[in-house]
Amino acid sequence: MRSISLLLLGAGFAVGTALPPLGYERKLLSEIIDKRQSGGGCLGGDAPSVEAPKSNVWAPITPEENLAVWNLLHDEATGLNLTHPDDAVLTDNYVFWIDTLHTNKTDVLPYLDGDGPLPPKYARVIIFEGGKDEPGSQEYMVGPLPVSDETSVEPLDYVYNGGTGGFVPYNARYHDTPKNAAVEPLVVEIMTNISDITQALFQGAAYYGSADERTNLSQSVPTPLSFDGSQAMRIILWRFPGTASYLTPLDFYTILDCPGTDPAHYKLRGFVTNEKFYATETELRAAFDAGELAQEFDQTTDTDWAIVDYKPELGVRELEDQFAPSSIEIGGKRYKVDVEQRYVEYMGWSFYLSYTRTLGIMFYDIKFKGERILYELSLQEALAQYAGFQPKAAGTTYHDTYYSLGTDMYPLVEGFDCSFGSTFLNVSYHSGNSTTVNPNAICIFEQDSGYPLSRHLYGGGNGSYGFSRLGVTKGAALITRAIATIGNYDYMFDYAFHQDGSLEVTVRASGYLQSSFYYPGQNKYGPRIQQATQGSLHDHILNYKADFDVVGTANSFQISDLVVVNQTQPWFPELGEFEQMELDVHNLETEAQFNWAPNNEAMYCVTSAEETNEWGQPRGYRILPGRSNLHLTPLKSPFSTRNAEFAKTHLAVTRQKDTEPWSNSVMNVNLPAKPQQDFAAFFDGESVDGEDLVVWFNLGMHHFTRSEDIPVTLFTEAYSNIVFAPQNFFDRAQDGDLLNRRYITVDAETGELEYDAYNVSLPSCPLSLEEPVLAVLPQGEL
Repeated sequence: MRSISLLLLGAGFAVGTALPPLGYERKLLSEIIDKRQSGGGCLGGDAPSVEAPKSNVWAPITPEENLAVWNLLHDEATGLNLTHPDDAVLTDNYVFWIDTLHTNKTDVLPYLDGDGPLPPKYARVIIFEGGKDEPGSQEYMVGPLPVSDETSVEPLDYVYNGGTGGFVPYNARYHDTPKNAAVEPLVVEIMTNISDITQALFQGAAYYGSADERTNLSQSVPTPLSFDGSQAMRIILWRFPGTASYLTPLDFYTILDCPGTDPAHYKLRGFVTNEKFYATETELRAAFDAGELAQEFDQTTDTDWAIVDYKPELGVRELEDQFAPSSIEIGGKRYKVDVEQRYVEYMGWSFYLSYTRTLGIMFYDIKFKGERILYELSLQEALAQYAGFQPKAAGTTYHDTYYSLGTDMYPLVEGFDCSFGSTFLNVSYHSGNSTTVNPNAICIFEQDSGYPLSRHLYGGGNGSYGFSRLGVTKGAALITRAIATIGNYDYMFDYAFHQDGSLEVTVRASGYLQSSFYYPGQNKYGPRIQQATQGSLHDHILNYKADFDVVGTANSFQISDLVVVNQTQPWFPELGEFEQMELDVHNLETEAQFNWAPNNEAMYCVTSAEETNEWGQPRGYRILPGRSNLHLTPLKSPFSTRNAEFAKTHLAVTRQKDTEPWSNSVMNVNLPAKPQQDFAAFFDGESVDGEDLVVWFNLGMHHFTRSEDIPVTLFTEAYSNIVFAPQNFFDRAQDGDLLNRRYITVDAETGELEYDAYNVSLPSCPLSLEEPVLAVLPQGEL
């Protein structure tokens, strides 16, 4: 499974109604984690406080609300006939999880932009209903909150278009603890019967059950586990246990069919080893007895090479014993935070933060200089699809929301994950009737851009300087960051708010490769990267939603194509007709999915349909591709046939609808042939000219694996980004009102330099940085 066990030094804990409210921050773990922000000096102290203009209507449900919803669901009068999850078996009904259901935009805008009432709040619940005549998984909406006589429990059907609403067939639901417990006896029986074979092939390794002391193998099971919900399968890759399990796969797979709620129907589909399929134990044993299963390589059991620690055997770098340069807020914090409301202001920017267990951090009501640019900016899915000729690599497609991506946002290391002096925020999610807090899982800090925002040198000066004037403006941005460790991969999500009104979204990937056993001659799926390990070729696709409201909700999607035309110029008659480029500007008419123009020969803007700037140009925001903007490579794979349509183009534009809040479903990964949420169905020919628009975009990486992915992939290479930048939104560049600049002139008579610092001077401050906080100790994977 795509999961990892972490020991948090007091950093993750479950509590009930006694959990402090959202504003409860750094006092947690004060004896272990000292953020050192209140001391001032170079770290700037705490961020100044600000009062949010409105309540955060997107705030996650509180622990008290979660407990009240839990109690309501388990009330006999509600009629759900629920069993406690700890006691549940496959034929029971029980709560899988409770989360926040974000309020519909049509209900929020009257409150946000006027005197409308505070919109109602709802919880989102998934219940596994194995006790029904048609067992399955059903989503519900519970509200309004707080729970009262007016609160109801209704199926959450209106946000899904697959034909069954919030219902998912039982075989396509998440394979949780009760399902694993039901499958385990069959696995133990099969693997015990062939323990002599696995011991002979894999250095004495065998599996007798997870609780058996003789067991020295661990399993890894990819998704999808079904194609349309009518079947359930399980491909078990066997590997050596421990921290480096992802890098020590064995050449052995056990494939099961395990549909429905009756384990009596579960059976062996077959084994795979040496790239051959054996349908029965008899066939496998015959091949073993004939000597046909011999392994060319033994997988390594010494995994010190896979630990992310200091490796002196690589050599010594001169001066590496000195602390590396760090970005610090040397003049004090220049952003303000309302911790209770999760509201931030910075250099003209303002926004609200929210969070869900499936999507992680989300941004709402993003404004620059008081005007809304985006209503919502949020991650929708983190997809990875693999390639290979072995059952796991060839048949693996991950959707990380399925694993509750947001719950895997763990504490960050100050000075390494985030700048020294960063503002840290907690995230909390609900498990049953309690709430778990991951402290310091979000950091906010201002960062030097590493380049000036703008500069120009004017020539013609006297003396040795060679110029008359020089103007330069300091570049900086506010970063909001979270890192989600989802099993083997660490995804770092950055949102950078630049001072010129640009907003940059970046994702980087590190962590362990999901690798394959190495076979000579199979380099087309990746190189050999260790003793018996091959780096598996795969795609990472990160899908995002950007609900633009550029000066209101009436927007258009403007496309400016660079086209080459032939023309003549009367002042150069000797040239005759020659090529020249010009712009073909038009608005997208209907909803569409499309790719970036080749050679970037098009500009894409979301523009106001009603307002122009002083020069008569539609006010807008440009969408600029950055590094590695890509889409999924296989477009017709059976493992992502229809449930990954959001990943198959670079961009998509739709009309905003309350019924289309997400591009994907958390259960979609197991329904590639019959998705619960079919993104392709969003595109039904509706007009998008002068409408409320949503732009869906993809970031990602084609991961061409390499030896340098050992022990973990490096953030420097594996990253992708996109930028939203003003395009005629203003009448001029938004740098003239920044005081952090220098204007230097050369005296015409004396040749001396004169500086204008605009009363912003370099501050003097004491600097004392302690050792970085290390709040997480990896303990291997489950």
